[in-house]
Amino acid sequence: MLPTPLKDKLKELGVKRTPHILVISISKQTLTLYKRGRKVKVYPASTAEKGAGQMENSYQTPLGLHRIAEKIGEDAPLGAMFKSREFTGDIWKPDSDLAKEKQDSDLILTRILWLQGIEQGFNCGTDEEENVIDSYDRYIYIHGTNHEDDIGVPKSHGCIRLRNHAVEQLFDHVDEGDLVWIEE
Repeated sequence: MLPTPLKDKLKELGVKRTPHILVISISKQTLTLYKRGRKVKVYPASTAEKGAGQMENSYQTPLGLHRIAEKIGEDAPLGAMFKSREFTGDIWKPDSDLAKEKQDSDLILTRILWLQGIEQGFNCGTDEEENVIDSYDRYIYIHGTNHEDDIGVPKSHGCIRLRNHAVEQLFDHVDEGDLVWIEE
């Protein structure tokens, strides 16, 4: 069953449920896939090392209701490296020379689900002081990572990291426009 705060937010905003809904729990470091309101799969995840927050350049994971604005990387190979949402042609493999060379980098791998906040003034647009809080403009993604050993621990720079096989699987089950709820 979907979390009560999510159901309350949908009602408050007058937003209809989508066939698939993703629920990201920062406290549990999980991403749960729901289909028609029923839990289908729970994936271990990694959210921001600096916790939850809405502000641009905070390196925090934004809270609230989002949509999958764009799906990027369909048909890309497992471990495909992306820069500015474009496949670079490089493929990351755990024991490769490239992996050793890039071990300190926070790579975006395999697939990208680009999130767009839909709560104006909270995770969309600007706040009352005109600070940018827009998740889309902050480039908040659900993506694969070269730090798979850190999944389950808050270590990202704001995005939601999944293991590469997990993000590949998830990508095939969701659509652009599907809802995403990020909670403490």
